[in-house]
Amino acid sequence: MKYGAHCYLFTSRWSDNDLYLLDLAKELGLSIFELSVGDDVPFDVRRTGNHASSLGLELIIGPGGAWPLECDLSADDPADRAKGLAWHCRQVDAAAELGAIAYAGAMYGHPGVVKRRRPPAGESGWTAEGLHALAEYAASRNVLIALESMSHFRTHLVNTPEQLLRLIDLADHPGLRVLFDTYHSITEIRSYASALRTFGKRLFGLHACENDRGVPGGGLVPWGEVFSTLHEIGFDGYVGLEGYNSAIDDFAFQRGMFHNLCPEGRIFVRDGIAFLRRMEDQFHER
Repeated sequence: MKYGAHCYLFTSRWSDNDLYLLDLAKELGLSIFELSVGDDVPFDVRRTGNHASSLGLELIIGPGGAWPLECDLSADDPADRAKGLAWHCRQVDAAAELGAIAYAGAMYGHPGVVKRRRPPAGESGWTAEGLHALAEYAASRNVLIALESMSHFRTHLVNTPEQLLRLIDLADHPGLRVLFDTYHSITEIRSYASALRTFGKRLFGLHACENDRGVPGGGLVPWGEVFSTLHEIGFDGYVGLEGYNSAIDDFAFQRGMFHNLCPEGRIFVRDGIAFLRRMEDQFHER
């Protein structure tokens, strides 16, 4: 498996001053590093991409920065859906210029937007149409699209593995994959094994987070079940740590984390990766 970590464990916003974090990621034994991009994240894309490449690090990006609410592939208004497609295509351009392997996240909607209503009859159809167009554009730039389901506190569109695969089937594009988040799933599913088997070969990677979004291990996520099933389905992809550094001003509070889960990113990654590798080794030997 390829282990990685998200930049938010170290910084609130990626910039040219953060290139040293790529060296730290390499020092910590990571092979992938994940960046969040957006309208408020200006940086020299080529410089970051070249530095990662020189270290042998692969990159993933996601839309975690400023993302206009009207740019939404699931919006009722076709004009907003068009804005959403254009916005995401610009992020795919950044991914291609970085040499990133994937653009990952909840691009089917806008995280934080939860419409408490029965879905309109056409919502799934027009959302899938936008995802197909996005995946087609990304394929032309050699970038995979990895979609992540989220808890019902963050989106009404895709909460369960079945909902995500239904949308991917409707979008009908080979460039669409799945990013499974163990934190978001804790409130939405009853069997991690069943979820992972459902995804099968479409599984691109995991955000490996504890139920409180802290360091994996010691919480409610059934890691033995997770890793035994990953071994069963022959998964050998990305396993990444994601969280928010709680030592940076009120960054974690702004992101909805109100307790001190990551006071030091280096320790979070060191302990988290050590635990995950022990789990992988335990089930790889069987």
